[in-house]
Amino acid sequence: MTIYDISEKAGVSIATVSRVLNGSSSVSQKTREKVLDVIERCGYKPNAFARGLGLNTMKTIGIMCADSSDLYLAKAIYYIERKLRASGYDSLLCCTGYGLESKAASMNLLLTKKVDGIILAGSNFVYEKEQENQYIAEAAAQVPVMVLNADLDIPNVYSVVSDAFTSMYNATLQMIQSGVHDILYFYNARSYSGKHKLSGFRAAMEEKALLDSEALIQFYQGPPEDIHAMVGHLEAVHDRGTAFHGVIAADDTLGLAAVKYARKMGYRIPEDFSILGYNNTMLTSCCEPELTSIDNKLETLCRHLISTLLGVLEGNGMPKKTVFSGEIVRRGTTR
Repeated sequence: MTIYDISEKAGVSIATVSRVLNGSSSVSQKTREKVLDVIERCGYKPNAFARGLGLNTMKTIGIMCADSSDLYLAKAIYYIERKLRASGYDSLLCCTGYGLESKAASMNLLLTKKVDGIILAGSNFVYEKEQENQYIAEAAAQVPVMVLNADLDIPNVYSVVSDAFTSMYNATLQMIQSGVHDILYFYNARSYSGKHKLSGFRAAMEEKALLDSEALIQFYQGPPEDIHAMVGHLEAVHDRGTAFHGVIAADDTLGLAAVKYARKMGYRIPEDFSILGYNNTMLTSCCEPELTSIDNKLETLCRHLISTLLGVLEGNGMPKKTVFSGEIVRRGTTR
């Protein structure tokens, strides 16, 4: 259902429909009621198609993130909002938490605010089961939906992704080549991106026939800010008899915990123990030696995401998916 369909069913011009949508006083009450009746009967949502015609736009973009206290997501929101403001758009932020119901409720809330598009900041919004992504598909039938760091093949959904699999695969191979073979993978998220990181680590370790125990893959499910609990998790793995002299972490917080663990164990870094983090956040400089980390090019991802969104809103053909490569930033925790 488009604005053209409304005009045809109501027997009025597109311009008249536009005036009704925008609350113009130049439309007679009878005509207004006729158009509104068609809109109500057809379930038409005005903001769904008005952008391409320059009609009824609020010049506002909705942003959804699970947790704005997360360093990675906070930085993403900063980059996104800065680029939107420079392009003449305001934004509305919803911090959804990680539950599917609250994500869907936030999505519906943003749609009622007649936003011109919605940005999903982070890969945790995309699920493996198709039915769990239905809330995104329903929103994309009304406004363009941009997904940061996850891929979703749904009409009017556009993805900008960092190649987490290749980044983690290459980083693991490089640590192996440096002489560290008993590497533990430490992660805390089973999101789209999280699964690709794990797959990259597993592929490299299996290629070199080094993944001889699933105990070398450790999932931490405690509070995301409790570094002492993360250190305790690694100590418990060691106490159960799993030997490891390298840690590849799915984010820099876990990497920082690995540095503390190595210090506590009396290991020299990187001579006896190597550590690599992910996201290249400010935490990399919060330990000694400073943390080697994978830079997933977050600012580049966010800039491209907004450029793609603006192109869609202007009616241009834009790529459905764009992939960027990460880069290892070497510091003192690897050989």
